[in-house]
Amino acid sequence: MRRFSSLLIALAFTACNATPSPVTTPAPPMNPAPTAATPASPSAASAIPASLHWFRDSAERRALSLQTYAAASARLESEVGSLARGSWAVILDADETVIDNSQYQRELWLAGKSGFDEALWSDWVSRAAAPPLAGASEFLDLVHRLGGKIAIVTNRSQPSCDATRQNFTKQDLPYDVMLCKDKDGDKNPRFNAVAQGGTPLGPVKIILWVGDNIRDFPGLDQAARLDAGRLGDFGTRFFLLPNPMYGSWESNPAE
Repeated sequence: MRRFSSLLIALAFTACNATPSPVTTPAPPMNPAPTAATPASPSAASAIPASLHWFRDSAERRALSLQTYAAASARLESEVGSLARGSWAVILDADETVIDNSQYQRELWLAGKSGFDEALWSDWVSRAAAPPLAGASEFLDLVHRLGGKIAIVTNRSQPSCDATRQNFTKQDLPYDVMLCKDKDGDKNPRFNAVAQGGTPLGPVKIILWVGDNIRDFPGLDQAARLDAGRLGDFGTRFFLLPNPMYGSWESNPAE
């Protein structure tokens, strides 16, 4: 019995002082499969400017475009019932109002450019490949169906006007006159020309304007942001589309 007790004590002492065997775990694979939580590499979308990503890829931008054109359509139908066919018109900007140039903005970014590039822009315009924004084609069709005229007043240069007309034609976007930039880009003289008969349309009543820049609307500029009273025609005569990619707002001081 005494010999058995001594054996137990010896075994216990050995167990307490033994070096434990290492626990082996399988080595991780050299290239673990990506998961939703740990992507293999950053997505291209996360690398492009947020404003461009939003404009090209968001449901919100498409919804706002549809909403703006739906509101403009409703206003138009309520205003022109008693007007003679051909006696009235609407004025729209082209870029980021009727047609979408975000592909040019993407190519600009891919080329490492931080601002406007004349060569890339000329190439883009010459392709006449800008698609229509959501709701634009249906709105233009409605204007003609109701008996109105369509004036496109754009600050694209005169040399690019023919390619812009081709772009509209390729996309089945109706219009009656297109007025490109003349001197300083001020659209007000061209607005007046449309209304007063200085175009092939003859004198017409302007029912509403659609644009993406505050300067697409008569008498307005960025100073209007400081005076809400100057913005009272939005939703009735003026209809605005969102454009966070570029615009006259870029020169405003950041606060």
